[in-house]
Amino acid sequence: MELKHLQALLGIADTGSFSAAATSIGTVQSNVSAHVARLERELDVQLVDRASGRLTEEGEVVVTRARQVMNELDAMVSDVTALREEVVGTVRLGMIGTTGRWLVPQLFDLLRVRHPHIHLNVAEGSSVQLEQQLATGQLDLAVVTFPLSGDEIMAAQLFDEDLVAVLPAGHFLGQESSIPIERLAEVELLLPAPGTALRAEIDGATGPARIVLRPAMELDGVRLIASLAFDGYGPAILPATAVPGHLRGRFSVLPVTGLPRRRVGVAQRRRGLPSAPARAVIDVLGVVVNDVLSMPEGIHPT
Repeated sequence: MELKHLQALLGIADTGSFSAAATSIGTVQSNVSAHVARLERELDVQLVDRASGRLTEEGEVVVTRARQVMNELDAMVSDVTALREEVVGTVRLGMIGTTGRWLVPQLFDLLRVRHPHIHLNVAEGSSVQLEQQLATGQLDLAVVTFPLSGDEIMAAQLFDEDLVAVLPAGHFLGQESSIPIERLAEVELLLPAPGTALRAEIDGATGPARIVLRPAMELDGVRLIASLAFDGYGPAILPATAVPGHLRGRFSVLPVTGLPRRRVGVAQRRRGLPSAPARAVIDVLGVVVNDVLSMPEGIHPT
C-alpha cells in the first residue's frame, strides 16, 4: 500500500469522480483508476462504485482512516519544520457562525504577528456539522458549543456567552434591564429547531420550570434566526454575539434570568497529536479570548 493509492481514493471522496480526482491531485484519470484498483486488490474489497463514482461502505471506512494517515504525515512535517525554524503549515479550523464573526478577525490579526507562515483555512457550520468534520479528519480544530455530541473528540472551554432576548425597540417586554424566562412565554418567539444545540440549552432551562415557549417559527441556524429577528419577524433568543453593535440601537437586547450561558470551546480529535501549527492556533485562540478589552458584550472568558 502506497500513499499515492490513498491520495487517489481521497481525491474521489472529495470530488465525486475519477476525472475530477485526477485534476485535484495533479495526475491523469488512468493513474487514479490504477491506484484505486491496486488498493482494492490489496484489501480484497470494492472501494468505489464505478457506475456512480460513489464510495462503497468499505470505501468510506478506508477514507476515514486514510484522512488520519495523511493528517499525521502533514503534522509530522510541520513539527519537524517547527523545530528548525518558524511554524509553517495549514490549519483547517471550523467555527460556529456567530462566534466566527468577531473571533476570526482577531485570530487572523494576531496570527499574522506571531506566526506569519501559518495559513488559516476557516469553515463555518453548526456545532454538530463541525464535530463530524473534525472526527473524520476534514478539520484540524473546531470552535464549537458544549456539550459535545460524540466521543471521538475532546474540547477545552474558551468562554461563556450570554443568551439574550432580542426584541423590537419599544416592545412591552423590553422596558426592564432583564427578562425573567417565564415572561417569554407571553409572546411568540423565533426559536431554534428541536435537536439543535441552542434549543437544547433553552429546553434545559424551561423544561424543569414547566415553562412552555410558543414558537412563531422553528429554524435550524442561529444566523437565520438572527436575520429574521432583525427583519422584524418576531422576538428571538440568541447568543449575545449574534447581535451586531450597529443594530443594538434598533432593538432591546436583554439578558434572560434563568437561562444559562452558552459554553464555547476549541475541540480536537482524541486520537493523534495536533500538529505544531494547530497547537500554535490553540495558543493564539487562548490569548484572543482572554483579552478582556477586545471582548464583545456578553462574552465571559474562562
